[in-house]
Amino acid sequence: MQDFAGRIAVITGGGMGMGRELAKQLVAEGCSVALCDIAEAALAETKAQCLAGAPQGTRVSTFVADVSIEAQMNAWAETVRAEMETDRIHLLFNNAGISGGGSFVVGSREAWERTFAINFYGVLHGVRAFMPLLKAADAGHIINTSSINGFWATLGPGTVHTAYSAAKFAVKGFTEALMADLAVNAPHIHCSVVMPGHIGTEILGNSLRMNAGHADTRALMQRQGMDVSNLTDEQITEAMNANFRDTAPTTAAQAATIILDGVKAGRWRLLIGEDAQRLDAMVRADPENAYTPAFSEAFWGHGRG
Repeated sequence: MQDFAGRIAVITGGGMGMGRELAKQLVAEGCSVALCDIAEAALAETKAQCLAGAPQGTRVSTFVADVSIEAQMNAWAETVRAEMETDRIHLLFNNAGISGGGSFVVGSREAWERTFAINFYGVLHGVRAFMPLLKAADAGHIINTSSINGFWATLGPGTVHTAYSAAKFAVKGFTEALMADLAVNAPHIHCSVVMPGHIGTEILGNSLRMNAGHADTRALMQRQGMDVSNLTDEQITEAMNANFRDTAPTTAAQAATIILDGVKAGRWRLLIGEDAQRLDAMVRADPENAYTPAFSEAFWGHGRG
């Protein structure tokens, strides 16, 4: 699928970050897009940015949905059929995700399962809901967002990232298995798994708010020697989010371009960012030592980008 003009794309997590940038770039190429997110105001802003200067006839529709709830995803698929006046779509970007969840051993079960449900079951529900529309198209492509934590299940020594990593490993495995399934049962549909490194998005702030992770964040900042006694939870969230977003070596717009170029090239394995490329090479070269302090020091010591 080397040309997106006249196609229809569906994007979860379209309210901001990579989802917003994917939508903007697709619309600029003449592709109609259907977006979902839990943040209605953010969706409206994405739609406005997409339509500013959009080619004539390009459609943008939005729908408020939680990807972890299958009934809401099925309702969205029916809405897309009606609003786009179509029985087919061509591109499905399962992009929505949150960080958090932390430890399986000592963390909150609710936060762990919420993180896993959005990051993995959100992908599964998206594929199930839109598979009939993909099968009806002349060509289709499913793009599932995993992470570098889908092949390296840590953020370094002492930092627990179990729920997120488990979900992202599951997304990667599901996508690879689905590729083999589609090759037999729907060979006109292709798959790609996206593995971003550190991308400049709002995921950290959104995740802290959704999982109420302010206490853990406050404790982490205190351990790092910061005085946070006079900061509100929202101030802490904003500070952490801004630091994550603004120090990223790859912007959301750059990530979206890499993803779309990869789809056009027919590539199934998309590492996003130099940090992702480097980490992938390091893990493959020395998998037995990938979870040692020395490995983490070698990776982080080289810089994040």
